Amino acid sequence: MRIVTWNVNSLKARLGRVEAWIRAVQPDVLCIQETKMTDEAFPHAAFAALGYESAHHGEGRWNGVAIISRVGLDDVRAGFADGRDDPDPDARILWATCGGVRVACCYVPNGREVDHDHYHYKLDWLGRLYDDLVANTDPVADRVVVVGDFNVAPDDRDVWSPAAFEGSTHVTGPEREAIDRLTGLGLVDVFRERFDDAGLYSWWDYRAGAFYKRQGMRIDLVLASPPAAEALDFVLIDRNERKGEKPSDHAPVVADFHLG
Repeated sequence: MRIVTWNVNSLKARLGRVEAWIRAVQPDVLCIQETKMTDEAFPHAAFAALGYESAHHGEGRWNGVAIISRVGLDDVRAGFADGRDDPDPDARILWATCGGVRVACCYVPNGREVDHDHYHYKLDWLGRLYDDLVANTDPVADRVVVVGDFNVAPDDRDVWSPAAFEGSTHVTGPEREAIDRLTGLGLVDVFRERFDDAGLYSWWDYRAGAFYKRQGMRIDLVLASPPAAEALDFVLIDRNERKGEKPSDHAPVVADFHLG
């Protein structure tokens, strides 16, 4: 099963690129973040024409997440089921069962600046993701894959210059500890498990030629429970999709699992 996460930074602006990429790469499950669409505007028909079911949780100008699957799309749920009464105010998480795998598509808040209200929202959001996983899955025994734009670089290998990010979001101790809590449940960062190298990134700023200078961050993650992680065949960042005309600032992360 080929599971992909990709922050497309506006599906309306990049639908043609996404369709062409799907035809070429043939993912079984594609999780998209930052669709920036309402549910009514989401192009279900375009994906159906390619042989995919789709589910979307959107709000319009900002955020928005989608799961596109050709191996089934069941038990779809938007938002958190973590026992709290207050819903997430943003469209940032969508769940579905695809081919026997419980998939979560996440767009974690950016955080903006350390100690900004949005930073505290980010930490709370990651805590809610943890609580939801504990309440509704067994992250050790079940086939669970949690993917998305986490807006956190898990360690210093995941940023082009730790010094350049000192005092900024994405690299602070509390953010990284929130990711460590998720992996502490048993979820495996499959890309980092396979590649120990620094300098492998999934996001590059549009400004100042950052992509060509290799000044990026690895913030798009595939976290898999042990039954899925043990079936991993390969994982890669499709850096070529960051090239060309009007690319997203993120590249797709592709993971192949041999799941019987």
